[in-house]
Amino acid sequence: MIKVSDLAYVRFRAPDLDRAEAFLTDFGLVRAARTASALYMRGSDAFHHVHVTELGEPAFVGVGLRAESVADLEAIARAPGAGPVEPIDEPGGGLRVRLVDPNGIALEVVHGMEGVSALPLPARRPRNDGATRARRGEPQSVERGPSHVKRLGHFVLLVNDFRETEAFYRDRFGFLSSDEVYLGDRDQVLAAFMRCDRGAEYVDHHTFLAIGAGQVALNHVSFEVHDLDDLMAGHEHLAARGHAHHWGVGRHVVGSQVFDYWRDPWGNVHEHWTDGDLFDATSPTGAIAIGGPGPESHWGPPAPSPFGA
Repeated sequence: MIKVSDLAYVRFRAPDLDRAEAFLTDFGLVRAARTASALYMRGSDAFHHVHVTELGEPAFVGVGLRAESVADLEAIARAPGAGPVEPIDEPGGGLRVRLVDPNGIALEVVHGMEGVSALPLPARRPRNDGATRARRGEPQSVERGPSHVKRLGHFVLLVNDFRETEAFYRDRFGFLSSDEVYLGDRDQVLAAFMRCDRGAEYVDHHTFLAIGAGQVALNHVSFEVHDLDDLMAGHEHLAARGHAHHWGVGRHVVGSQVFDYWRDPWGNVHEHWTDGDLFDATSPTGAIAIGGPGPESHWGPPAPSPFGA
């Protein structure tokens, strides 16, 4: 087992890179590189890219995971079914080990990608609420246009065998379960929100959500934006540009994020979120009953189906 530190990127295929870039730009990503056969988009954080679109038939291809060292790559290369440590022959470079999860999803464990400078973000916006008056003597200002996507936050899969998938991501990559979702009896667990283990460092409530559904499909990929005003400005921009809205705006019960979901031209769901929970390695695993508050929202429109599938 190694302990991955974060997600690196998601990888899709699409038949039209121009349409893909137009959607992702309106969504708030920025072109990092483009070749004749692939598009690489970044956020404002200092990562070369967080989203890859290859030219081809529409599909979700897989996910990149960040390893902390070359030694970790060498360790995961010894896992059953894993390939060797190899150079990445794509913009951003670095090294990777390729393997496949129990559902046939391609995984790339990567290290040493090219460093880039962070992109500027709007100024921090202090807020006045019922108990605190943090903003005094200055008006609030919000820039119109796309959201400012910072980074890739998490991905969600429907899977054949939930327990097999949970064990794979725990035993290969050190993921911890933040919350489990069960149906009826407590032992009938059908989903888990899993996070990276970075010890005493606080990380997102979940990096990966696996939902036992007896089938394999991408549910959504999710990106953190600057703040609530930035999310709402992005919502208006995407709507004005004619993109397909999926669900939101609302605030999740599990993870607490304010969320807004959109579909790309081929139906893949991309989420904006802000203000999520942070856990460290000592945080216990919670239990959520289906039929209770559920993993949906404190406020906002009802989900299109369970988990917003």
